[in-house]
Parts: sequence; structure tokens; C-alpha cells
Amino acid sequence: MRALRLPGWREPPRLVDIDQPRPVGHQILIRVEAAGLCHSDLHVIDAGPGDLPFGPPFTLGHEIAGRVAAIGPAAFGPALGDRVVVYGPWGCGLCPRCAAGRENYCDRRAELSWAGAGLGRDGGMAGYVLVPSARYLEPIGDLDATQAAPLSDAGLTPYHAIELSRAALDEGSTIAVIGVGGLGHLAIQLLRALTPATVFAVDLRAEALALAERSGAQRGIPVSPETGRVLRASTGGRGVDVVFDFAGTSETLELAAHCLRAGGELVIVGSGGGRLTVAKSGPLPAGGRVSMPYWGTRPQLSEVIALARSGALHVEVQRFPLSAATEAIALLRAGKLTGRAVLIPDSA
Repeated sequence: MRALRLPGWREPPRLVDIDQPRPVGHQILIRVEAAGLCHSDLHVIDAGPGDLPFGPPFTLGHEIAGRVAAIGPAAFGPALGDRVVVYGPWGCGLCPRCAAGRENYCDRRAELSWAGAGLGRDGGMAGYVLVPSARYLEPIGDLDATQAAPLSDAGLTPYHAIELSRAALDEGSTIAVIGVGGLGHLAIQLLRALTPATVFAVDLRAEALALAERSGAQRGIPVSPETGRVLRASTGGRGVDVVFDFAGTSETLELAAHCLRAGGELVIVGSGGGRLTVAKSGPLPAGGRVSMPYWGTRPQLSEVIALARSGALHVEVQRFPLSAATEAIALLRAGKLTGRAVLIPDSA
């Protein structure tokens, strides 16, 4: 089968032929129908030795949807042909957090040589992917695979972040979503579906602000030297109750701190390499809080899929065959994609 492999640190991914895996024990083999392409994949591709707690070679791709193709002799749960999405942050499976479905916060993460599918273990940018256990599979029914695959990160991660901040998202509250890409446009839809808050969207690109409007943002604000002032003015001078930063650069963190309301919450979701110095009498307002949520839980993935199947979520997708993965990666790196790129195996 064809697979997009990372052969070594700071080596470009390569589309190569490898053997199709066979499940043993509790493993499940999934025939991939779609695999999302994420900025996190760029971070992995660009990483050097020691930057991440796992190493190549491995197949990329942590957003995966497909059909059950084969079942290991000790596995139980799914049936052949079942359509599923794969929960990506594989943990140890043994600690209390993993037992509760919170493998994104596995207590033994530092002991593992992987972080999940496409993150030290072979992922879904291939014809097939081997999943360690049926507990990582969520049924999707008739949901289109190109919609389902991105939901396992681009939908789940903002859902988890929003759930952690729900207490602050009451009637009359205001939210700034910085960065309207694969995660940001779904965050806006989730915020409109789950909260009564007013949502402001912030981005450099006119096409991203147009996507924010289609996703339900009440106002789009282009990035400029005046963005912070505009956000404050839009909230009557108080500042924004919660900022979800899906870029995570030094510039966006500075903007977030500047426009945050006293007692507000800055939620850093993006991994743009930015830094914010947190100190008393520092950039954050009085009572300001910072959180850095990571991915989401298995029960939350089920809730995200249910929202999508109800029609409350729609992923803006650009489709590419797996054979065009290099082109899709280049477009993502150049900031020329709107929404989420999804790779489809050429045989699918």
C-alpha cells in the first residue's frame, strides 16, 4: 500500500510503498477513506532530534476516518465494514485517566515512545492504518469521511477547550477567536451552537474572515495595529471575556493579553511557538487566567460526531488525493488553504 512516511527528522515526507499491516491481539485494521492534514503535521515534519518525545520513521496522519477491514483475534466491538473515526491521542491504556477516556492527559505519557496515530506510531496517510484497540474507534454512520476525519482533532480540540471554559461563556459574554483555519472555523460553529456568547473572529486573511462569517461569527476583525482597540471598543471598553488563540504566535498572544477583560481567560490552542511572560503586573489583566488544553477526550469525540450528524457542524474541506500530499503540505505551509485539507487514498 502507499503511505506518506516521515523517514527521519528534518527530512521531507515521502510517499512510498509498504506492506499492508495485519491485526493481531486487540488490534483493528482500518481501510482509510480520508485523513486530515493539520498544522501539527507541519510541526512534526519540521521537528529536529529531541524536539518531540518520539522518533521516525512512521506514517503521518492523526485525523482518520474509514472502514473496519480486519479484526485481531482478541478484539471485540466493531464489525467488519463498520464506518469509524479514529481517536488520535493514544495513551498507555492503563492509568486512571486512560480508563476514564482522557488519554489526551495520560499519566504515563512521558514513559511512552509515541503520542498517538501519526505521532510516533503509523498514522492514516496511507491505504490502511492499524489501530491498537477498539476503544479508539467512534462510529460515524453515514457521515461523509471527509467531514468525519477532521472532527477527530479540528473538531475535538476546540470542543474540549470550550468545555473547559463553559463557566465563563454565559449570556452577555464575549469571545475572540484568533485564527480562523481548520480549528478556528469549527470553534466558531461550536461556540454558536453551545453558548449564548457573542463571537468576534480575528484573522489576517480576507478569505478566513469570510469563512468566519459563514461559520456564524457575529463580526470579523482583520489583523492590524488597531485590532486590540477595535476589540475593546466592540465590548464597551471592558475587553473580551475569553480569547481562544488558535495561532499561538508571540503576536497573537500579545494581542490576546491586550484585549482580555479583567478576570478573563486566555485559552492557548495553537502551537505557533509564541511566548507570553506571565507575571503580576505583567501583560495579563487583573485576575487573568491562562489555559493550554490539549486535544480532547474519547467521550467528547462521541459528542462532536453527534453534533456533526445533527447538522450543527460542517467542516470546510479542500480535498486532495494522497498522491498530491506534497502539494497540499506546501499550500498549508504557505497559508493558502481555507478550512481543512483532507487527503484521500488514491484507491478509495
